Amino acid sequence: MASTRLALEADGSLPDLSGILRRGDALVWGHACGEPATLIESVLAQAGSIGGLRAFAASSFSRLLSADSSADVALSSMGAIGSLRSIARAQKLSVIPCHVGQIGGMIADGTIPCDVALVQVAPTPAGAGYSYGLIGDFVPAAVAKARVVIAELNNRVPRTHSMQILPEDRIDYLVETDRPLTELARGTISDIDRSIARHAADYVGDNSILQVGIGAVPEALMQLIADRRDLGIHSGMVGDSLVDLYECGALTNATKPNDRGVSITGALIGSERLYRFADANPALLLCPSSYTHSDAVLSALPGLVSVNSAVEVDLSGQVNAEQIGESYIGGTGGQVDYVRAGARSPGGRSLIVLPSSAGDKSRIVPTLNGPVTTARSEVDVVITEYGAAELKGHSIGERARRLVEIAHPDFRETLGRAAHALIRRGY
Repeated sequence: MASTRLALEADGSLPDLSGILRRGDALVWGHACGEPATLIESVLAQAGSIGGLRAFAASSFSRLLSADSSADVALSSMGAIGSLRSIARAQKLSVIPCHVGQIGGMIADGTIPCDVALVQVAPTPAGAGYSYGLIGDFVPAAVAKARVVIAELNNRVPRTHSMQILPEDRIDYLVETDRPLTELARGTISDIDRSIARHAADYVGDNSILQVGIGAVPEALMQLIADRRDLGIHSGMVGDSLVDLYECGALTNATKPNDRGVSITGALIGSERLYRFADANPALLLCPSSYTHSDAVLSALPGLVSVNSAVEVDLSGQVNAEQIGESYIGGTGGQVDYVRAGARSPGGRSLIVLPSSAGDKSRIVPTLNGPVTTARSEVDVVITEYGAAELKGHSIGERARRLVEIAHPDFRETLGRAAHALIRRGY
């Protein structure tokens, strides 16, 4: 059955959702740079009159969401990523501790409720059905679960090759728009970022398969490995640096046992340059998180090098990537899935990267000031601008000694005393 077209009024006013959404509905929408902006604007504007709406928003970079704009919608998320950080600061965000790879399953079994799915789409390169455009991960699971699927067909969304196609008859309502896509500018790379990246680059050889996030250190790392050959990408998200590696010839995906010749990702988070590269490009495949973060898939990747960030690391190797004191500033994301996969991959490594200090505080600490995102039993290598501490297989005392060596010099004496206590006890 054909979907119903929702009209944008001549004066540019938003489509009316009052006859579609029900009081108390739970919404799940595309996130990161794949937010269906017009539909989200409509929900925020009309939520007060509908009443009781809830929404799961995994991240937001569009600046549509704020504590004020979302006042009539009860927001939940896997973390405080992008503009969700300010909503968390206002104590108006409910954080669900979970891994990205778990979200699709929790939507499917109703743990994360989904009555209505809001998605941004493009035609598929083949012209049959719709591509999920910029964001795959758990969005197909939301579409499969929802009572109502509302799609925003934005003429500027790239027609990405997607592992899962959205059939036209699964869309209940469709609105056509033509508006600029959300872009995330590359971070400014500091000297400290470059130093961290140089140490990380030592673990990336020819034929490595990479998982990297977004930010200054990943950007610096991608610049440093442009001389490698036959690199591959299998990552929950990618940025503009993927295009850099492809255009210089370093990225070929030629040695992958699966998906040979194709970069795998669940989200495109970058600029128009990345989006145009992805348009109808068979060398890149947008996949659900059930594939990008699958234990079975990741365990088949040799030479997997995962690179993830942290807020702080304690002397035993525990990683906090979420919170400092009462400030929630990150999220679990896919870190644990890839830390485990990189550390167990034949010829692979798992890297946790972070600056040694923030202001007058060390980021190598005796005891975490926030939650344990990644257990010490999973951590392989921790890297700061002062070097790399290889922790896997080493005792707690030896880990503490190695982590002190890569801490900022201003804090090594204090950390050394704490490390001595661990070495003396042995645990």
